[in-house]
Amino acid sequence: MRPAFRAPVVTALAAAALSLAGCGAMVSANPSTSSPAASPSSSATASATAPSSASPGPSASAGGGAGGAASPGTTPSSAPAPAGLKAYTFPNGHVSFKYPADWKVELFTGGGSPSESATATVIDASGTRQATVYAGKIADGVSHPVTRTVFESAPVPGLAGQPAPAAHYAFYVDRMDSNATYRMHLAAGAPKPGPGSALDGIIRTGNGVILADVQFIEKPFASDAAAKSWLAGAEGQALKALLLSISYN
Repeated sequence: MRPAFRAPVVTALAAAALSLAGCGAMVSANPSTSSPAASPSSSATASATAPSSASPGPSASAGGGAGGAASPGTTPSSAPAPAGLKAYTFPNGHVSFKYPADWKVELFTGGGSPSESATATVIDASGTRQATVYAGKIADGVSHPVTRTVFESAPVPGLAGQPAPAAHYAFYVDRMDSNATYRMHLAAGAPKPGPGSALDGIIRTGNGVILADVQFIEKPFASDAAAKSWLAGAEGQALKALLLSISYN
């Protein structure tokens, strides 16, 4: 289990968008928006196979697990979704995703009627905030030079029809000077290893934007090996499947 949460970039971006829309309201997922997934599709839980040769390595603050991570650009498999998932659909009816059945979703909506922005926070069974998904009209991003090591990336099937660059699930680490920033999120295009710029993660859709980020604390992993070990474990795989399940209709 990862330690206590800190708000990621996506939360700040969503908050900026919501401040333009006025006051908001927090609501919990209800039967009209969250229901058991009767027949999960392959796109909702597509995953890149991790090499079995890597040995498990404990992280400083993340749950370990056996195995390593697939190479960048690995195409997700068509394996069926695991049992025990729920589907959540935003009030706009366009954006949806799947998450473990014993987790919950809380929704914050912007002001106005109807609201033009909303942030879904996904919370695990222990009460830890694991991820946020934002759907709205506006978003902003920042960029700075980094050197990137990519652990995994794969196209998100449910967002394949949206404007380029194509949405990708991505897990990587950006280094700037002596600082390492680990990120698992939706990226606009496949992240490239080596020198580059930080990714804003803004996915453009037919009527707005989507941002989705796993919420890591500062310095969540002691090493890249620990990050790969966490990815191979139950928590890492659940969050990876969540990001790969995001769709727009």
